Amino acid sequence: MTDYKFLEPYTLKNGVTLKNRVVIPPMTEGSALADGSVSDQELKYFRQRAGGVGMFISPVANVNNLGKGFPGELAVTDDAFIPRLREMASAMKYNGTKAILQIFSAGRMSNSAVLGGQPPVSASAVPAPREGYETPRALSEEEIEQTIKDFGQAVRRAIQAGFDGVEIHGANTYLIQQFFSPHSNRRTDKWGGSLENRMRFPLAVVDEAYRIIEEYADRPFILGYRISPEEIEEPGIRLDDTLKLIDKLADKPLDYLHVSMGYVFRTSLVDKSDEEPIIYKIKKQVNGRLPLISVGSVETPQEAENVMDEGIELVAIGREYIREPRWIEKVMDNDEGAIRYTLSPSDLEDLNISPAYWDLLQNTFHSLMHISNDPDDTDPTRFKNQLAPHEGVQD
Repeated sequence: MTDYKFLEPYTLKNGVTLKNRVVIPPMTEGSALADGSVSDQELKYFRQRAGGVGMFISPVANVNNLGKGFPGELAVTDDAFIPRLREMASAMKYNGTKAILQIFSAGRMSNSAVLGGQPPVSASAVPAPREGYETPRALSEEEIEQTIKDFGQAVRRAIQAGFDGVEIHGANTYLIQQFFSPHSNRRTDKWGGSLENRMRFPLAVVDEAYRIIEEYADRPFILGYRISPEEIEEPGIRLDDTLKLIDKLADKPLDYLHVSMGYVFRTSLVDKSDEEPIIYKIKKQVNGRLPLISVGSVETPQEAENVMDEGIELVAIGREYIREPRWIEKVMDNDEGAIRYTLSPSDLEDLNISPAYWDLLQNTFHSLMHISNDPDDTDPTRFKNQLAPHEGVQD
């Protein structure tokens, strides 16, 4: 077995030790029950992929009824969900893997059909600049404060369900990012306008999450944050603004920052003359204050090790873990030649991929999946200069 750095343990600021530096990132699979409860199919899927990696971050769960973004999405909106979430946490924690529940509100990236006839909500009444998206209703100040509390209650439920931590989803054009973005946030009150005001909601969610952890956690509990560095909209989030937000986040009681991109070493999508990878800029801004998770088109052991070689603490391997649930075990067994890099339709049952998940992979995420009988572009750098589908756009 090659002496890979990603196989080494890593201890977070709160004292929790990950047995290695490989992370399964949150991936939409659309397989929850209609009410948002964890399905039996999902439990099998989670258990199959747990056990080898150091940390497993769940598909996203909405924190309130207006936060739902799509059918088959997990919910953490009520204590009634805790028993099944407890089963989910147990499945993800197999053999010492740390189980993280990702929480969010979709905001304007939803629609009235998903929301039972109610319009989607956002920072302002500005629709997403994509075909078919509805104009959202601007949240009132009272609703904003309640949404912050809803994030906190989701954290409490994650603690009581036995998860090892939560990840606040501030990326991929969802509600938290919508408050930060000058495109979706046109407010004139304390929640919008200046950069400082647009940072207020993300930072308030982090503060509330930590307050709940301090009140309810009877064990060290991981608090992470996921961020998208840029938007292509005009006006939109630019790197300078993001680095200022990251500077604030790095001083918060977070245990990691998860940088969401389609390619780990992507350069700016807006400033094409800037050839420095974004992750390098973020690493310099953080300056050792908290570890980074870097994600995007990492498939092979050498690609994972390349991330380690750049001084990034943790590496996330996403779609490859859909195809190969025993990726790290095969690396550790000196059996890299047996790692699967394509997904065969004949293997769906063996991989516990539900029909809803398969439909999603074939359509929205086809360009990422290396489906064996319908191959895509296998160039791992294809998202170096473009957004990937999971970053909030359709491919």
